[in-house]
Amino acid sequence: MTTSSSKLKTLDAVLDGLMSRYRERVPDVSGIVNALIDETVIQKPDDIENDHIAFRTMGVPSLGIQSFEKIFLHYGYEKREAYDFKEKKLNAYWYSPPKPHYPRIFVSELRVRDLSDQAQHIIYQYTDTVVFDPVDSLDLDDAQAVDRFLHQPLWDIPTLDDYRTLLSESEYAAWVIYNRYYLNHFTISVHNLKPGYNTIQEFVAFLERRGFKLNTAGGTIKTSPDGGLLQASTVAQMINAEFANGQSHRIAGSYVEFAERRVLPEFQHLPADQIGREHRRDGFEAGNADKIFESTFTAQTGK
Repeated sequence: MTTSSSKLKTLDAVLDGLMSRYRERVPDVSGIVNALIDETVIQKPDDIENDHIAFRTMGVPSLGIQSFEKIFLHYGYEKREAYDFKEKKLNAYWYSPPKPHYPRIFVSELRVRDLSDQAQHIIYQYTDTVVFDPVDSLDLDDAQAVDRFLHQPLWDIPTLDDYRTLLSESEYAAWVIYNRYYLNHFTISVHNLKPGYNTIQEFVAFLERRGFKLNTAGGTIKTSPDGGLLQASTVAQMINAEFANGQSHRIAGSYVEFAERRVLPEFQHLPADQIGREHRRDGFEAGNADKIFESTFTAQTGK
């Protein structure tokens, strides 16, 4: 199935909207891009390949993965493997893009029914205001409408008390109840940068040299068992958040991720200039992702 050029144009606009707001909210994005330009690794932000973007959702009726994925399936993304994060009580899937230059998409959802009665009650009092799947009434060919939807709150701003109660049980739940459908992070493909920066070890050394704070859960570099996917991330910066009743509190924002996808064994004979995305390790790794999630958790942000 080929995806029409008009759908890809809409996808371009939707991704542009997501990334522009993400850059505004996550100062590390501009900081890292500027450092890469400063060290002549890239000339402009568009020189970076975006490995994947990730979203967090609530697994409740009318929302969650089954709702959210309709947007990107419409633009030609294809649903791939499922993941189960038992300890964090999350389901997730990744989606391969309609064309190789688009980012992969990773969507996770909280298994709300696996939480305590108190946490479920707090979540449902907000999400129960969404009585039908909002994506069903969205014109997915209208980029502006989709952009508005992806950045509008789907329920009331929580109270600080509710946020703190959720935080004590599920930091993921607290993040989503405040941020709703907000893009959680994007990922720089380090293997396509110039030598000296194109392995995760070299890239991490560059980030540390430039003063960026990195997630150390499971080690600074998270490596898949097959050695083909290596990942790292910054720690989410704390942002001032406004809660109901005019209360404000500093909470975790978002972060930037970095991935090195190594060439698959059967393609290692190829010259460097002939290696494309299809020759590298694809997909994701639950063990890596499990620790990357913690980039917004207080054990990391409180360091």
